[in-house]
Amino acid sequence: ELTQLRAEVSWMTACPSQVLQQVLNDLEKAFQNFFAQRARFPQSRKKNRGDSFRFPDGKNTLYERLTGKGGRLKLSKLGWLRFRGWRPLPGQIRNVTVRYDAGQWFAAIQYEYEITDPASRTLPAIGIDRGIAATVAISGQGRIKGPEAYRKALKRLQRAQRIVARRKNGSQNRRKAVLRVARLHRTVRRVRADFLHKVSHWLAKNHGTLVFEDLKIRNMIRSAAGSLAELGHNVRQKAGLNRSILDQGWGMLHTFCRYKAAERGGQCLDVSAKNTSRECCKCGHIAVENRGSQARFLCVQCGHTENADDNASVVILKRAVDCGLLPVEALHCLANKAGITVGHFLTSCQ
Repeated sequence: ELTQLRAEVSWMTACPSQVLQQVLNDLEKAFQNFFAQRARFPQSRKKNRGDSFRFPDGKNTLYERLTGKGGRLKLSKLGWLRFRGWRPLPGQIRNVTVRYDAGQWFAAIQYEYEITDPASRTLPAIGIDRGIAATVAISGQGRIKGPEAYRKALKRLQRAQRIVARRKNGSQNRRKAVLRVARLHRTVRRVRADFLHKVSHWLAKNHGTLVFEDLKIRNMIRSAAGSLAELGHNVRQKAGLNRSILDQGWGMLHTFCRYKAAERGGQCLDVSAKNTSRECCKCGHIAVENRGSQARFLCVQCGHTENADDNASVVILKRAVDCGLLPVEALHCLANKAGITVGHFLTSCQ
């Protein structure tokens, strides 16, 4: 029906037909996600909400450098567009996605090129525990605290959103207020992404294997509000916990580490997250009483005391060893003689 619509509606001819076809493809994916119960029913498109369009044919796209920090990009029916932020593209352009974000336009260029398989690395393996007080706890190397960008910008966001609520719908002042809120959210996203890129780069560069907990983040951030028939408990506390989890960017960190480690010949592994915060890294005893507080771990059996996040990071690494994900075949016979797992044997040797 797209060809018929372009013949009947004059303004649709101003847009390349391939861009309109990509919109229909996105709509099809939205319905597939709905029927597969991965997303809600597709909503009607609103003006100025999620403005983006994609050019799927990269052969007609030209990309040139003009200055040291800028260049120009040629797109169908738009002509040459100058941009800031030059980056060399070592391959063939496949598609270009143009999007609008808080008063600025961005072009995301996807290109294809061949790379050689990286050589395997012999760097040490580490266990990584993701938390709230410390974004990352690394086994044997301490903790790294994130910027908490959303929490620090929360008061400014609340004030800016109250200003939006007082503005008249459709007015120019309301559009300015909405743009102010969008810019604050964009700053929060950029601060978080910058921190996670730097941390993931350091982890992938200096370690061969990164072991994470297999966290179900989507289940962890579900609302506790309940329903009208059965109200939830501690709703405000759970909302604050969900906000803190999302502010740390646990999922983004795992995604960044996975592809950056693969580029350097390393790997990312996932182990079971059950009782990692309650298990002692020395004797393996699991008990609720071991986690007396959020920050302190005290084993009720052997008396081992340590920061709870540091203890969990060591447990995560040991589980990868015990499951056979890490090659330590020479230690299996010694661990069997001692009657303990390989992970606990390694800990006792240290």
